[in-house]
Amino acid sequence: MANTEFGYVRNFEVHDSIAPSNWIVVRIDGRGFSKLCKKYHFTKPNDKRALDLMNAAAAEVVKSFVDIVVAYGQSDEYSFVFHENTTLFERRREKLSTSVATMFTAEYCMLWPQFMRREEGDERFAEKGDVIELERPWPTFDGRCVAYPRCRILRDYLKWRQADCHINNLYNTTFWNMVLKGGMSGTEAELELKGTLARDKNEILWSRFGVNYNAELEVFKKGSVIYRDLGVEDRERKVNGDGGGKAATEGSRSQVEKERKRKLKARIVVEHVDIIQDAFWERRPWILAERKGGG
Repeated sequence: MANTEFGYVRNFEVHDSIAPSNWIVVRIDGRGFSKLCKKYHFTKPNDKRALDLMNAAAAEVVKSFVDIVVAYGQSDEYSFVFHENTTLFERRREKLSTSVATMFTAEYCMLWPQFMRREEGDERFAEKGDVIELERPWPTFDGRCVAYPRCRILRDYLKWRQADCHINNLYNTTFWNMVLKGGMSGTEAELELKGTLARDKNEILWSRFGVNYNAELEVFKKGSVIYRDLGVEDRERKVNGDGGGKAATEGSRSQVEKERKRKLKARIVVEHVDIIQDAFWERRPWILAERKGGG
């Protein structure tokens, strides 16, 4: 940047860097998605096509940012977890949140034609072909950046988001069955559901509509978790005896670069499983493992 008499304006810029040794979560949320869902006639209470689109866009984000160790999504939101020792963008809060949000938005719009296609029997978009054409205003996502000082707190954050997924989905599944199949108005359904417990909603679904909530798709009930399957390489290293020795004595820069290349080659996995209990993390210890150096 040229040095001129106007350069003093840079003094007004604020670089809010997140303190080291904090796990960083960038959570993106769809802006105005209630209107978007109505405009494109998303299936209620869940549109599998739209959720698959969210997951595909999120997987591309994870693939692009090697310091994202895990991501969790539900509905129109996704949380991307950066490792506690990342040095990406000098850990600047605004750079991390805007970079993730803009990339997710771009991927969502570009991938739209692959997923948002007219379902069989739906004549609303027949004149435009099988693909539901995306129009302005384009879907956009905002982002926020939060730091968590301990792995336990990070785990609690992810538990909170998955618990929220279950609570919201059970409510929405019951609500929309009451409206679409039961002929109730939205206000009537809200009043009847006010103060009900999970068992009450399950009873309404089964007794009135023959819906077994436990049989609903796992992606609806549990959301989606995305991670790199580094465990395959770890197991191969142990079998081949490549677990220490010379590699352990190499310089830190070389180790960091090797780790980066390893993550770039790793398979990106999308699953719909319980991440509240310990089993998920115990079977995949590399996700939140301590690492040397920064990314």
